Amino acid sequence: MKRDGTASDNLRKRAVATPQDESVTGERSTPEPIPPESLLARVLERANLQRALKQVRQNKGAPGVDGMTVDALPEYLKHHWLALRAKLVAGTYRPQPVRRVDIPKPDGKMRPLGIPTVLDRFIQQAIAQVMQAQWEPHFHPHSYGFRPQRSAHQAVRELQANIRQGYGWVVDTDIEAFFDRVNHDRLMARLKRHVNDPDLLRLINRYLKAGVQLNGKTEVTTMGVPQGGPLSPILANVVLDELDWELEKRGHRFARYADDCNIMVKSQRAGERVMASVTRWISDRLRLTVNPLKSAVDHPHKRKFLGFTVSRKEARLKVADKAIDKLKHRVRELTRRTRGHRLEHIVAELRITLLGWKAYFGIAEVLSPLREIDKWIRRKLRCYIWKQWGRAGYRELRKRGVSVREAWNTSKSAHGPWRLSMTPALALALPVRYFRNLGLPTLAGR
Repeated sequence: MKRDGTASDNLRKRAVATPQDESVTGERSTPEPIPPESLLARVLERANLQRALKQVRQNKGAPGVDGMTVDALPEYLKHHWLALRAKLVAGTYRPQPVRRVDIPKPDGKMRPLGIPTVLDRFIQQAIAQVMQAQWEPHFHPHSYGFRPQRSAHQAVRELQANIRQGYGWVVDTDIEAFFDRVNHDRLMARLKRHVNDPDLLRLINRYLKAGVQLNGKTEVTTMGVPQGGPLSPILANVVLDELDWELEKRGHRFARYADDCNIMVKSQRAGERVMASVTRWISDRLRLTVNPLKSAVDHPHKRKFLGFTVSRKEARLKVADKAIDKLKHRVRELTRRTRGHRLEHIVAELRITLLGWKAYFGIAEVLSPLREIDKWIRRKLRCYIWKQWGRAGYRELRKRGVSVREAWNTSKSAHGPWRLSMTPALALALPVRYFRNLGLPTLAGR
């Protein structure tokens, strides 16, 4: 649709439907440009806004710099939306800075997270929904992150299939601080080449440059896409879609989930050559840096991808050691004696954690590590219970069928609770059935 004079004239017209774009296939070709149309008009459509509000309320989240909560947003919109909409149409709306917080990473470092105001989350969500629908047919089929009907599991299965087809080496590329270093000029240029809607592009650019508030001071943002906003995932895919199609053009087998990309090759020599050329391309074209300390060319069973690795033989899916260590850390937090909770409460909390973990890692095909984790969790709970029993340990063991001798030796032992938690007496008094009846799920069970 050809654009008329002003933004307001343009938005008074409903965006006309365009012919259905041809979905991207696995063929080695460059995606066709997105047909130009008034995307801002779609963003401001009532149905789209209602979806956005529902999604923001479901996601919840902390307040931004203005202190407004998610629960307060509907009432605020009821009184102020018409004025806000007028500013969006006129191009005078200015997003507020994001509130910067640091969250711990598994390696002990901190990850910066930007929390937009709930109002800006609402507007970003409305934009993201339209952008997603517009870009989705043009994204590469081997891009799995932040896309409807796609998942990390599919990305992992893609790599597994390639390994089983003889691609026994992986080029594991880690883009250093990707979300913090996205080049704004490159991103906007790519958006402009595919979307002819200056009104929406101007608004997106303002979100990129809205600034970050840290300790009460606002810092200007000249690069990066702050993690934490609904718009960031789709913009990340727009940036890295260019990499996807470059890898496709070169004939590589790969899977990408957000900024985590693995390329499969058949030899170490080929992998080193690919690593060098892709690293140069990412630097020259995307103006980003591949982290040499976290990237490597190696056998797949020595690397992890989205929390998984594979076995040396048959390339069966296996939970990576770091994912297991992270789960253990969480279990330790929940079973600390100083929390002073009843066992039923502890098991209820563990149940939520374990079921969520199993929902993701349940596709693992190597079950022996999961069986060990199940045993370890039961041991942690036996240790917790033994500490709670205290001086009543002997009586509690006897009530549960432990012999006089075993109960006496255990209760009078000089060993600590963790050592005693693996004794036959406690295994008999607190068997697997006991924890199953309390509702404790097993990770190795199917």
